[in-house]
Amino acid sequence: MENWSTYLTPDPIERQLGLFCLGVGEQRIPPAATPERALGCHAAVFLHQGRGQLLHGPDRVLHAIEAPALFWLFPGVLHGYRPATNWQQSWALFGGTATAALTHLGYLTPETPVRRYADPRAPQRAFAKLLRVAQTSEVQAAAALYDLIATPAQTEPGNELVAQLRAFACRPLSIPQYAEALGVTVGELRAATRQASASTPQEVILTTRMNEAKALLAETDLPVAVVAREVGYDDPAYFSRLFSARVGQAPRTFRRIGSIGGRRSSF
Repeated sequence: MENWSTYLTPDPIERQLGLFCLGVGEQRIPPAATPERALGCHAAVFLHQGRGQLLHGPDRVLHAIEAPALFWLFPGVLHGYRPATNWQQSWALFGGTATAALTHLGYLTPETPVRRYADPRAPQRAFAKLLRVAQTSEVQAAAALYDLIATPAQTEPGNELVAQLRAFACRPLSIPQYAEALGVTVGELRAATRQASASTPQEVILTTRMNEAKALLAETDLPVAVVAREVGYDDPAYFSRLFSARVGQAPRTFRRIGSIGGRRSSF
């Protein structure tokens, strides 16, 4: 691996993509501590070879790293490298308004800069694509950044619990009743949704219900009142107000213009 770098300056239109690449490169780092500093943007670093530690955050916490590994650096957050052997790494700088939403959703987590992956080859492939397209197309670079950021990490227990909650979401239950049905406490359910989706049980349930309501409106001829009951609401008027506020269209309007598909059989 040879040291190389390319820095990019997205124009105002490209910045409207919400996520844009500011630079990419590859480098070798000898086994010696690097100066501590803070970046003015986000960065992703893939360690191809080597092991050592990442110093990160105002408390200068040391995180163990061994290749292959992907770690993240954050604007204004102190970091430094402590290689125990020669490092070979690829890096990418990026920014944009989408980083705030990605942080809120738990994809960018300053508290855990080193992410663990069930398949370490997945982020490596995503990073290779980013390096390949970053210098030729800002749109492709944005897509590659999203792919890299969204690469699934190791499965956490909370992910399975949230999946189970979504399966129950259209039942007209209270949060304590959902927790009881899932065999956990309300506190454990809230912790799981926060860990898995940076959200709350109420938000997971509401989003799941709205998604199912859209499918029923777009693909069946069921009356709105029946759709409301199917997704957990006994009061059709309340459902319509909630749907309109969440989707930006009334249920009947969405039925008329919200799908390109045909109807499936009513049940």
